[in-house]
Amino acid sequence: MSAGKVYLVGAGPGDPGLITVKGLETIKRADVLVYDRLASPRLLGYAPEEAERIYVGKRPDRHTLRQEEINELLVRKAKEGKVVVRLKGGDPFVFGRGGEEAETLAEHGIPFEVIPGITSAIAVPAYAGIPVTHRDFNASFVVVTGHERPEKTESSIDWEHLARAAETQIFLMGVGNLPFIREQLIRHGRSPDTPVALIRWGTRVEQQTLTGTLGDIVERVERANFQPPAVIVVGEVVKLRDTLKWFEGKPLFGKRVLVTRARSQASALSERIEALGGEAIEFPAIRITRPARQDLLDAALSRLEDYDWVVFTSVNGVRCFFRRLRELNLDIRRMAKAKVAAIGPQTAEALMGKGLQVEVQPGEYRAEALVEAMASRVEPGENVLLPRADIARKVLPRELERFGLKVTEVDAYDTRVGTEDAGEVARLLEEGAIHVITFTSSSTVRNFVQALRTVREDWKSLVAPVQVACIGPITARTAEELGLEVDAVAETYTIDGLVDVLKRLPHRALSKEGSG
Repeated sequence: MSAGKVYLVGAGPGDPGLITVKGLETIKRADVLVYDRLASPRLLGYAPEEAERIYVGKRPDRHTLRQEEINELLVRKAKEGKVVVRLKGGDPFVFGRGGEEAETLAEHGIPFEVIPGITSAIAVPAYAGIPVTHRDFNASFVVVTGHERPEKTESSIDWEHLARAAETQIFLMGVGNLPFIREQLIRHGRSPDTPVALIRWGTRVEQQTLTGTLGDIVERVERANFQPPAVIVVGEVVKLRDTLKWFEGKPLFGKRVLVTRARSQASALSERIEALGGEAIEFPAIRITRPARQDLLDAALSRLEDYDWVVFTSVNGVRCFFRRLRELNLDIRRMAKAKVAAIGPQTAEALMGKGLQVEVQPGEYRAEALVEAMASRVEPGENVLLPRADIARKVLPRELERFGLKVTEVDAYDTRVGTEDAGEVARLLEEGAIHVITFTSSSTVRNFVQALRTVREDWKSLVAPVQVACIGPITARTAEELGLEVDAVAETYTIDGLVDVLKRLPHRALSKEGSG
């Protein structure tokens, strides 16, 4: 078997939007994804579902794998003929030990590429409102490791020259060595009044910034119990933070939101959340699959010319309807006489994207409203095709039949419970790391509860402290029936409406135990 290839990819400092285009394309092709704790979990979702995901993260008190073992892992997986992506926080070659990994690959003749990432040395201060250069304050900056190899008997840092070499010093991974760093800088000429900032978990929703001076920063860190990982910035540019801080003022800053939509639809909501400063954790409670009774859908599609109406209730229904038409090599012009009705603007937009005009679209996005909107447009005896989910409510076909319509209801797709990552979601809930759960349909609620039940009997206690936002009243009613307390319901039953209520939800701080 020929050797595979290894890509050393910089994931950036935490915000998944800071991955490079080339880095993202590589993740999408990965057979194996080897990642650390500084790489955003959202990036893992871009890898193929069948890709092997291996966590090799390091914490100050614990290493999952030693660096030598990580090197060996990359070689072993590549020799299996795999495309291996080594996803590293920041940039692989900026204190990321990417050079050591590359050396090992070269020694074994393994092809590799390095895809740089945005280093935390620049991006993290920027997210805290601190430019690393500004012509009123400095003409240079220097990036220094905050901790060297522990076995070193002498420091390789020339502190005398470092203190004077640049107006701004940036230390990575240096919280534990902060007293020593301060001592060396002051001893070699930096004023105790020099501004200092520590930025923890920069570019993420947990971002915290602590400012002070060289003279008092150690005491401030101790009083605040300020923990790593953090970037340390020393220099007059820190004074600009009060004027330039922008990230922390975003509407959803500080909120981590669980998105329970099907994987094929989750990205639209996730992107909106992250654009507003929040972080989206995708937990697809629904898996969309082909219908068990594919023959019934095929039979309906084979006589499209017979229908006077085709009614779509979701974007998934539109997508699956047209996918099957293509697979059967059927011409959409066969439904030329049919009028089209849709629930919701996104469903209507999906249909218009296929070149179909929607003649009935109710202002309220639920089955009852569609029935009212169609009442004056239909004639007894007309044929209606209703392609939708296997678990859809029976209100729509029942009410349409009351008008004397002949309704053909077929499953365009089936929904299944998505249990993947249920254990990880339970852990995040237990740690208080999730602030809001969003539900976009009754099935997402039911499946979410069922998935959690598979891993935790006490699932209600995990969810109780978390805010719940629903896309509409029917979804909210389902949530309440299952024992969830609903904090917000969108006034407009769309993703935009859901995002609007998320912005208005007060931030509820959660303790590690998930209460408070």
